[in-house]
Amino acid sequence: MSKIRRISEFQHEFPFLSASENFQLYFNQFLLGDLGKIYLAIPWDDLVSVFKIKESVKGTKNYFSPKGKIALIFLKHYACCSDKKLIEQLNANIDYQFFCDLHLGHHRLTNYKIVSQIRCELAQNLAIEKVEKTLFNHWSSFIKEQSAVFTDATCYESEVRYPTNQKLLWESVHWSHHQMKIICKIASLKLPRTKYLKWKKRYISYSKMRRKTNKKRVPLTRSLLHLLKKINKILDNLEKQYDLELPCNYYKRRATIKKISVQQELLFTKGEKPKNRIVSIDKDYLRPIVRGKEIKKVEFGAKVNKLQIDGINFIQRISFDNFNEGTQFKNTIYKAQGLTKTKVRIVGADAIYATNKNRVFATSNNIQTDFKPKGKPSKHRKQQLQLAKMITKERATRLEGSFGKEKEHYHLKKIKAKTKKTEILWIFFGIHTANCLEVGRRMQKKILEKVA
Repeated sequence: MSKIRRISEFQHEFPFLSASENFQLYFNQFLLGDLGKIYLAIPWDDLVSVFKIKESVKGTKNYFSPKGKIALIFLKHYACCSDKKLIEQLNANIDYQFFCDLHLGHHRLTNYKIVSQIRCELAQNLAIEKVEKTLFNHWSSFIKEQSAVFTDATCYESEVRYPTNQKLLWESVHWSHHQMKIICKIASLKLPRTKYLKWKKRYISYSKMRRKTNKKRVPLTRSLLHLLKKINKILDNLEKQYDLELPCNYYKRRATIKKISVQQELLFTKGEKPKNRIVSIDKDYLRPIVRGKEIKKVEFGAKVNKLQIDGINFIQRISFDNFNEGTQFKNTIYKAQGLTKTKVRIVGADAIYATNKNRVFATSNNIQTDFKPKGKPSKHRKQQLQLAKMITKERATRLEGSFGKEKEHYHLKKIKAKTKKTEILWIFFGIHTANCLEVGRRMQKKILEKVA
């Protein structure tokens, strides 16, 4: 049995107000870890200028510098935790403080909402094309095989409850009735009669049912639609009669609920699926993304068409509306060539990209693909199939493997941001945190080879 060494024999104290030599020793040790590799891979000054972050002269002094604000969002995806937990970790972890250009000493951060404030600030100035160009220019010497590109699409799901028509209608009724009570109280009016309490009890009993039969579902949906229409009319009359100062969010949500009422009425009476179908009151920009998978046929979140160059991922298109990724083949190649300034020679893509237009484009530009061949076999069919097999294997392992890695280890499994812009920023930083670690490892490997 091995002996356990006493901690007091080898532990060191860290004097926060020590000389610069001791500080540099700790900083050098920080650079050797994974977080240090990410730190070295990020072009901080260039990102600060692209995001247009400036320190405000007026008002209270911010704890985070412009560099520290960007670092904090990278750190969130590396730590893969909530905003509150991130601030707790930042207070206690000296490596996290090095990364965020922050030296708290005996001070402690208590306002965890600062993370969401910084996220909103960066989301306003996010230009994906410019930022990715800046990152690629910094990484280009560590990215080999720039003429080979792999592309595929995935969906990054938002954190919303699974939407059913009954849930959506009940949430609309509940919120509208609550607002009606508030307005009546402000205007000193008697609350208009509705059957809200009756259908509240019936909805609760329905939601507790394990097997929700059509016999129970149809009358509930009909009644909720009728109740929502009635409450909407009452609210419209109250808004006209009384000049009330209501917040902007109220009118925005009211407009969303009116759209839901129209869409659900169309769906219930005629059975027609409406365009731009709303599935969440809070996130009215979300759309059902039909993926056709065995486990999840429908996902709710942003669909992203990505391209990969030597294991490094970039966003070609991101949208909350469903789109056919096969139509993005040309744009993917153009984006890759715009980043690398190199002509694309090899493209690996899924079967959905193998349309006649894309085949003609690839052939006319001498691009080798892994598409299933059509027509008569050529003289070099055996060699072509071998190359296509190698391309498919590379795409399936590296590109599709990176989807799972980002979702499991970089906080992209469920996007917990609250607005459309912050969701896009969340996805962007999650993808590029994974890229930074990969490039940082390559940088360190190159340094060790030079030393050896």
